[in-house]
Amino acid sequence: MADRRPPEEQVPTGLMRDLAALDQALYEAVTVTSTPTLDAALRRLSAAADHSKISFLIAGALAVRPGRSRRAAALGVAAIGVASATANLLGKRLVRRTRPHRAEDSPFPGRHVPMPASASFPSGHTASAVAFAAAVGPAFPAATVPLGLLACAVGYSRIHTGVHYPGDVIAGAVLGTGAAATVLAAAGHDGLRARLLRCP
Repeated sequence: MADRRPPEEQVPTGLMRDLAALDQALYEAVTVTSTPTLDAALRRLSAAADHSKISFLIAGALAVRPGRSRRAAALGVAAIGVASATANLLGKRLVRRTRPHRAEDSPFPGRHVPMPASASFPSGHTASAVAFAAAVGPAFPAATVPLGLLACAVGYSRIHTGVHYPGDVIAGAVLGTGAAATVLAAAGHDGLRARLLRCP
């Protein structure tokens, strides 16, 4: 008689199936929602985030000023390097998730960007944008909110333009946060710890 798998081994499979179905449903909800005022802007933002161009541009502007601003730029660029390498050399090669299917009769083809050849999970654009924001913020607090909003916009743009599922973007954000934390710890940046110690 063939061995039967214990019931508990089937739980993760069912959970993953449910999460994948939710991911697909959320992606499809975005693809069928008409947002003509956002399409062009998000398409351009997604393209500007290719190879972290927009983050490197901001880093260059920050690096012009010496002191905390320049240090923040260096931390941000280092975090991008860690996030990008982890997402592209590790995450995508291990998971190998297929990119979302874009129907030829899509109601909003004008919002699309070219479909990358790499695997879908995780979102490298999101990982790098979040890593940059999370590494720059503690060193240069004035940039925290603007860069955080920019990172969120980059992440959403990857769903909106049809190249990622929401789950890919969430995973990229988690990865980017971890990359920033790693860089900040390696650089000995203890600003966050100091703020926590001052809290009552």
